[in-house]
Amino acid sequence: MAKVLVATEKPFAPAATEQIKAIFDTAGYECTFFEKYNGQDELIAAVADAEAMIVRSDKVTPEVLDAAKSMKIVVRAGAGFDNVNLETATKNDICVMNTPGQNSNAVAELVLGMMVFQARNHFKGTSGTELCCKKLGIHAYGNVGKLVAKIAKGFGMEVYAFDPFVDKADIVSDGVTVFDSVEELYSTCDYISLHIPANEHTIKSVDFDLMSKMKPNAVLVNTARKEVINEDDMLRIFEEKPGFRYVSDIAPVNKEELLSKYSDRCFFTPKKMGAQTAEANINAGKAAALQIINFLEKGDITFKVN
Repeated sequence: MAKVLVATEKPFAPAATEQIKAIFDTAGYECTFFEKYNGQDELIAAVADAEAMIVRSDKVTPEVLDAAKSMKIVVRAGAGFDNVNLETATKNDICVMNTPGQNSNAVAELVLGMMVFQARNHFKGTSGTELCCKKLGIHAYGNVGKLVAKIAKGFGMEVYAFDPFVDKADIVSDGVTVFDSVEELYSTCDYISLHIPANEHTIKSVDFDLMSKMKPNAVLVNTARKEVINEDDMLRIFEEKPGFRYVSDIAPVNKEELLSKYSDRCFFTPKKMGAQTAEANINAGKAAALQIINFLEKGDITFKVN
């Protein structure tokens, strides 16, 4: 009987937990839910005899992976997987997967929700602006970016995108205008929605040069990773561009300084909440469980990332 550990410092919704358990029960797997634990030491102890593990934003460090002597697969229930140390996982012959697309609609809806919130001056009763006829730039046209475009078009927005890794024809077929440079995207649009991953090429890539090209009253929306923003440069942009605005579900390190000076021009959710819907929880949790079963029983590596 395979042993699966669902290690979630931030637990799945109850409905998702029930369905994950049902999937593993049907497959004859032993599934343990390890929730709201306190720190790496507890996680290291918990992985000792697990053969498979599902995590959310939990840090799967080299120490955790080295302690998991029986581990064969780790699935990150979500799109991003920078919380799992891929180098050590590969060295230890552990397959790492994500669940792309399962949280996408939840994140896309949050993007538009935060855009409306900022456009209406945080709902303080003062006159705001409308999204209709504004230009939205999507920086990276993956699963989330595609859905953001679809929803934004429903608001009557003009949608543009930059993504050198996606076929232009696929983007154009969605009624989205493609730019050949990221600089053109930032200089043209009223809103920029970030969907790039955090890696060696993108960390701090949204810097002063790029943000300075934005329109005077443009809004930057980040539901990706805080690491892709150069926060020192952003503070400088706030100082030099009095109309610049920033909303995100990942609070920057300098959150308090920004809020103390520019509370009307920035907003951060209390915690990362792009995937915090019952539907996204269920979709990602079920997908992770099924991927584990398919890997262990059929060798399916469709969503392997290492």
